[in-house]
Amino acid sequence: MILPPATLGMLGGGQLGRFFVMAAHELGYRVIVLDPDANSPAGRIADRHLQAAYEDQDALNVFAGSCAAVTTEFENVPAESLAYLAKFVPVRPGAEAVAICQNRMAEKGFLKRSGIPHAPYADVRSEDDLAAADAALFPGILKVARFGYDGKGQARVANGAEAIAAFRHFKAEPCVLEAMLPLDYEVSVVLARAASGEVNYFPVAENLHTRGILDVSIVPARTGTCMSGDAQEIATRVAQQMDYVGTLGVEFFVSCGQLYVNEMAPRPHNSGHYTLDACVSNQFEQQVRALCDLPLGESRGHSAAAMVNLLGDLWYLDDPHHAREPDWSKLHAVPNLKLHLYGKHHARPGRKMGHFTVIGSDAAQVQEAALAARTAIGIRDE
Repeated sequence: MILPPATLGMLGGGQLGRFFVMAAHELGYRVIVLDPDANSPAGRIADRHLQAAYEDQDALNVFAGSCAAVTTEFENVPAESLAYLAKFVPVRPGAEAVAICQNRMAEKGFLKRSGIPHAPYADVRSEDDLAAADAALFPGILKVARFGYDGKGQARVANGAEAIAAFRHFKAEPCVLEAMLPLDYEVSVVLARAASGEVNYFPVAENLHTRGILDVSIVPARTGTCMSGDAQEIATRVAQQMDYVGTLGVEFFVSCGQLYVNEMAPRPHNSGHYTLDACVSNQFEQQVRALCDLPLGESRGHSAAAMVNLLGDLWYLDDPHHAREPDWSKLHAVPNLKLHLYGKHHARPGRKMGHFTVIGSDAAQVQEAALAARTAIGIRDE
């Protein structure tokens, strides 16, 4: 058990790292953040910010010598850096789990080997792979294997010719071709798993996306108890099969009443932000607890919640060329609305700048209030 005032290391300085720093500080820990951005939101509130690349040997050695344990805020930190640090201090989640989640080929292969439900797919390393692809994979989605997120690095393709054109657009990067399932809706499970194997999961969220980016999360999900229980059971199997330690997000498609794992995120998840305001313990506190081998907190939800992402587009509603701060008074006027702004240095369209969550005892009223506030602040349906 690692107790305060020990120093913890965070690889990554975005909003997820920022919330981790806040949770760690509340529990009495110090935090060093490694991030190449001088204006990283987490680095600005950490006890120390190392502005360096994630592969920087000197910075990694500072972590190895100064931190009692190390974690990460996003899946694209080089797994090699995590493996190096693991020689000196506990690293949670481990490099092996992160390596699975950061490459779609590895991720799909893991799901297949583990017997976990997923959409039919094929690995794509060349145009020949697409030419030979099973016709049942069309219409499909071609996704780059690395560095694709929030809808980036993806293309819908109706046939082999469109898939080859998309593959060329992606500069022949390794990809997966995934069959497009008829979609009922999407849900996600955020859980925490301790080194002992203890698992605590949060209430299932129902997620609505716009342009491939999470727009609204509704909790509890508007689905049956059995469906939610099945999603939590499958997410637990994913964590156990990877011997995962930390906070994990698992996204699901629901198609024709069946659950299919879409992606795993080896970190707290955007759809879990509601836990900051609607649960006894939140996903970032659980990340600290799992990292330090503390008993996991209670993840029970005490309120219904609806979370809405705030993207940089809001700053450009009046003038597409000049950013202007939105009128936050419109949100502060809403009872039981909790606003979280991430302190990012520059707003740009599509960039996650903050979120708000409306909580309450009546789920329908919470959803209605959140959607009304979403419209009031200027978010437009597409």
